[in-house]
Amino acid sequence: MREFLEKFLIAFIPLFVAIDPIGLIACFMGFAPNASREHRQRQGLLAIATGLGVAIGFIFLGRAIFSALGISVADFQVAGGIVLLALAVRDLLGSSDEPGSGSEDFGVVPLGMPLIAGPALLTALLLLVDTVGVMFTILSLLVNLLLVEVGFRYARRVEGLL
Repeated sequence: MREFLEKFLIAFIPLFVAIDPIGLIACFMGFAPNASREHRQRQGLLAIATGLGVAIGFIFLGRAIFSALGISVADFQVAGGIVLLALAVRDLLGSSDEPGSGSEDFGVVPLGMPLIAGPALLTALLLLVDTVGVMFTILSLLVNLLLVEVGFRYARRVEGLL
């Protein structure tokens, strides 16, 4: 039992930091602030499903794809950082035609990918599979995504506390 808990925590903590369920609540509330609760919850579930699908696919196919393309984990981290920088610059500069016309569909991009399943998570998954194995990595991923779902579900209450 102790070994199980130890391996779980070794996988859980880096994934918790990479996903950042607490920080995602603020992002989630910032997207489409005038959307209905049902629409926001649907987008949240879509984001979690997207993140889970990308993460599971990456666990099983990531190394093979990287090997075939000759990409190292460090290369992936740099490229992921550049993608996140480009998204941040686009958001800061407001590239939409109408001011304040944020998309109501934010579940897949940017919430599911790259905010939930971003370069930090994908890199951590690759390293954790080698460290603790696939079972503990997936279990820790699922628990973290459950925390994200709880955060999304109660985001309005958290916002009220702030």
